[in-house]
Amino acid sequence: MTKVIKVMALGSLLAASALYGASTAACAGCHGASFEKKAMGKSKVVKDMSKEDIVKALKGYKDGSYGGPAKGMMKMQVAALSDADIDAIAASIKGDGAKASDKLAVKEEVEATQAVAKVLDINAKVADKARLDKEDLGNKKVVDETVLGLRKTSLFNEEVKPVDGKFDRAAPGAAPKFERAYVNAPPMIPHSVEGLLPITQKNNQCLGCHMPEAAKGVGATPIPPSHFTNYRPTTTLKDGELVKEGKKVGIQKGDMGNVGDIKLAKVKKLDHLYQGRFNCSQCHAPQADVKTAVGNTFKSDGLTDEFKTHSNLIDMMNDGVK
Repeated sequence: MTKVIKVMALGSLLAASALYGASTAACAGCHGASFEKKAMGKSKVVKDMSKEDIVKALKGYKDGSYGGPAKGMMKMQVAALSDADIDAIAASIKGDGAKASDKLAVKEEVEATQAVAKVLDINAKVADKARLDKEDLGNKKVVDETVLGLRKTSLFNEEVKPVDGKFDRAAPGAAPKFERAYVNAPPMIPHSVEGLLPITQKNNQCLGCHMPEAAKGVGATPIPPSHFTNYRPTTTLKDGELVKEGKKVGIQKGDMGNVGDIKLAKVKKLDHLYQGRFNCSQCHAPQADVKTAVGNTFKSDGLTDEFKTHSNLIDMMNDGVK
């Protein structure tokens, strides 16, 4: 087998692999093993496209002339592909010259893609015992601002430079995940966000891999049930009055009151992402390789192996409600 490139064509994920010139294993998560599905219910059915159309699409992603919501992400992913790579990918999708052994290898690649990725402890170096013993901040009577602060200099010195760190990260699908810092902490973004920002209600490229129906196939963390739930009270404006959960709040005479007897809004489960949650980067932040100002002695209660990678936030939010 020669070194190859796995491509999630027309809206899927690219990653390095080893197959017959170009593996399409990673495509199966969204497009189906035979490319019979519409990725996220929106893309073209790739099996119905000609080899020439597939080549044109991939080249269009590369030069920025083709694509919809996934255009930015795909442009980043195909940037390193040569024309020969693209041709080989299109040929493999259409089955040109594919052998039984190749198809078996594709099946194995699909299964590997669906496996849980290695998870890294993002705080391992920060909580290093040797570092904590050396800093010994807990036993110092005075902690100087140049030691504790991010500035590493006096507050009166304005000649402060940004932290010198490595901000480039692997592409989506090629970076190992990070452990959560505490139970139900929002997962940190382990991959590059180049081409994925800004996130808007009408253009959210995170959904392409993280919607539950697609996440398993591409090895991504699925959006949890809590993000498909509206916990906010239903609020309307009726006859000049603000009505919340059927109770008049009142905004006449400039008085914005509140309703003390509204204890709990009616929980509304949705079949789509709740739009109060559309701005992923509000809670989920990309990471950089930067040395922290001080060591970290924080330890989360209950952070078992399960909760390092999974969430039960929906259970916690519903606790006592039912």
